[in-house]
Amino acid sequence: MSDYESLWHWSVEHLEEFWAEVWQFFDIAPGSSYSAVLAEPTMPGAVWFPGARLNYVDQILRQAAGREHEPALVSLGEDGTRTQLTWGELVAQIGAVSAAMTRMGVRAGDRVVGYLPNVPAAVVAFLATAAIGAVWSACGPELRPGGAAARFAQLEPVLLIAADGYVFGGRLHDRREVVSELAAALPTLRHVVTVPVTGLPSSGTRWTDLLTGNETVRPTPVPFDHPLWIVYSSGTTGLPKGLVHGHGGVLITALAQSGLQGDVRPGDRGMSYTSTSWIMWNGTVNGLLSGATAVLYDGNPMYPSVDRLWQMAAEQRLSGLGVSPGYLLACEKAEVHPATEHDLSALRGIGVTGSPVPARSYRWIVEEFGPSLPLRAFSGGTEFSAALVGGAPWLPVYEREMSCRSLGCHVEAWDEAGHAVTDEIGEMVIRSPMPSMPLRIWGDDDGHRYRETYFAHYPGVWRHGDWLTITSRGTAIIHGRSDSTLNRNGVRMGSGDIYQAVEALPEVAEALVLGVERPDGGYWMPLFVQLTDGATLDEELIGRIRSAVREHASPLHVPDDVLCAPAIPHTVTGKKLEVPIKRIIQGVPAEQACTISAVDDPEALRWFADLAARRRAG
Repeated sequence: MSDYESLWHWSVEHLEEFWAEVWQFFDIAPGSSYSAVLAEPTMPGAVWFPGARLNYVDQILRQAAGREHEPALVSLGEDGTRTQLTWGELVAQIGAVSAAMTRMGVRAGDRVVGYLPNVPAAVVAFLATAAIGAVWSACGPELRPGGAAARFAQLEPVLLIAADGYVFGGRLHDRREVVSELAAALPTLRHVVTVPVTGLPSSGTRWTDLLTGNETVRPTPVPFDHPLWIVYSSGTTGLPKGLVHGHGGVLITALAQSGLQGDVRPGDRGMSYTSTSWIMWNGTVNGLLSGATAVLYDGNPMYPSVDRLWQMAAEQRLSGLGVSPGYLLACEKAEVHPATEHDLSALRGIGVTGSPVPARSYRWIVEEFGPSLPLRAFSGGTEFSAALVGGAPWLPVYEREMSCRSLGCHVEAWDEAGHAVTDEIGEMVIRSPMPSMPLRIWGDDDGHRYRETYFAHYPGVWRHGDWLTITSRGTAIIHGRSDSTLNRNGVRMGSGDIYQAVEALPEVAEALVLGVERPDGGYWMPLFVQLTDGATLDEELIGRIRSAVREHASPLHVPDDVLCAPAIPHTVTGKKLEVPIKRIIQGVPAEQACTISAVDDPEALRWFADLAARRRAG
């Protein structure tokens, strides 16, 4: 094969050969065999590597062998504190905690949930859970108890591991009462373990109680598709979707993406700014599978100064740093000069995800670092625990473009008729199965929600929910979400959480929230409210609306503007027109954004079109 594009085509046109080569190259599950690579190629319902038995944690133990005194985890705090776990210490803690969980009665298939910041205890708790074949799920403690309970209660967990609090922007957030409230909302719990992140006094079982044993970790062999973790991709209505990923699918895809696509090597040091609520946290842990040191940061990325991440990258000699497009814009506006103000000579690449990266950020990186340090934008996400489009070390980088489609990821841009298009904007689809594709949505026993969410638009083909262009040279451009999921600084959540908080106020009859990607790379998140009779949208009400979102939904998704709309338009079946109105705000004519005759109140829709026109006119 003469070039990367030829290799990519082979990898998706010969799926079984490609994934068999990956299995062999990384010597996955030595001693275990499988009867077929892809026994059932349909979507949904693909069956990979039947007969194989393995455990995600086995690969961690293989990387630790002979490197017991080298760092596996490095943890950094806002105040500059630094702790580390060597590979030997990591393995010992996994053994102690998994044994403690077993004594608590946790068994394979049980759910263990974490309400934890990005600290070593979260990594150890996940790996200990996986080692015994139990299923892990987590979210950050910044999420309000109602939002956490909406995710965890579905799972009927038997064990909750929760932090006593967290620190953000120099402020300590006490979470002890919140944890008690969360535990009360989870009636299936048998045990609650407190992790002393802040050192506040607490009662009951503490994390240190689980670390007292010296048991040897012996991961339980499980089938390839045995559930590993449940991560959440919030839709616009209903409960957050709990996406179930399997041990084998995550393992083989992570090795292909880090060890091949990303050239991650044993001894590398990688850090992405993330929280445990986001799939990027899982991706950071996946770096351990390739022998890299995972550097964890718990705190504000711009505290006490905007260049905090660059400072840590220099101090820790990072080879890879993951940031959001918003962080790069903030650094540029603050006139930060990372390459001249810090020693970043160890850095081999900057990964950027969470939203489309504007051209100015590509130029800024070149201006600051020169052409030798690539900015590798990538996109994929929670559903696949993988980068579907991104980069590779040997490919050139173009402004606004991702250099390639990832190996084994059959990504195309389709028009409404289901035809692949090149150099045109289309719906991002996945034509062929992937090992890390979700096994199912938790609680969706008949698979109806799974099929309706991802396969209803193009039967048998995964519709991802992004606008995508595949260029004639094989690069990819993401233009933003084609659905209505809110995505601020890479942290996604459904609009339903916002509505639940805001519409509880007596003055608000109905609300509509949008996440609008701007041409300059910015992100505008307006909240439109239809008020009850006699109510007025004054500063006092706006303040209470913002407080409601902050306290009952997410402090990361407080709207930029609160605007009074005469009415909220719906389809004739009663669904809010989130996506069409977002497109209207972005400049699409109303008659192209939706079918006017299918709107319950066309005059309300015209109000949004007039607003968009006034905004464009300044």
